[in-house]
Amino acid sequence: MTVQKLAAFTSDGKGGNPAGVMIAETLPPAEDMQAIAARIGFSETVFATREGGGFRARYFAPEAEVPFCGHATIALGAALGAAFGEGVYALALNAADITVTAYADGDVWGARLVSPGTSWRPVPEDILAEARAQFGLHPDDMDSAVPPALTNGGAEHLLLPLDNAQLLRAMAYDFDAGADFMQVHGLVTVNLIWRQATARIHARNAFAGHGVYEDPATGAAAAALAGYLRDAGLQDGPFEVIQGTDMGMPSRLQVTPRPGAGAPVEVAGLTRVMG
Repeated sequence: MTVQKLAAFTSDGKGGNPAGVMIAETLPPAEDMQAIAARIGFSETVFATREGGGFRARYFAPEAEVPFCGHATIALGAALGAAFGEGVYALALNAADITVTAYADGDVWGARLVSPGTSWRPVPEDILAEARAQFGLHPDDMDSAVPPALTNGGAEHLLLPLDNAQLLRAMAYDFDAGADFMQVHGLVTVNLIWRQATARIHARNAFAGHGVYEDPATGAAAAALAGYLRDAGLQDGPFEVIQGTDMGMPSRLQVTPRPGAGAPVEVAGLTRVMG
């Protein structure tokens, strides 16, 4: 069985977040999928097989399975489009049913996912204080207009909105301590953002809890962010997330929250095939 390698959420044909994609007649045993994901070494590898009228999909990071991954879903959508044509593909995840739409943009494949439902809750003060210590942040480094939150759009993320671009560029943390923090609190990523404008948000995602220091494009975190901004009455309407720039892997995510509290979020982007 072949693992395709695609970068999702590319920007001007460059960058993006690498993902492994395996479309198989049957899914391998979980331990085999975990071993393949560890060998590939990307932040996620997605495994899919036909089931009913759609596909069953599972996502594995190098060190553990994750319930949902946005960039791997975009990569899977592009792979399905290349194999079977443009259209909407139903995906059955471990705990949710979603869709991904494959579309051609010239000679490039893109995809648009519809996330699981979204939710958020305030961050307990002890967790927030621990997070600030992990990243060397002070209370006055935070964006006063957007409170930190625990956000979910299929996976759990800690959102830390920062006051300026310099703080975002300076993101650094101890990998082992950060991994322990994320694992103890059940976080898939810590999503640090800076809002340049209502329609443009810059992000960096720490991912040590699953074996990767930083993720260059995080569709699940973008979906969770959009759900939070909408449901907390902070911001509605579409926006783009710029991510991966500080890693030399520029990425662009187009994010559109659907109306209604807890409603899913659409996240779209282009892909490129990796050598």
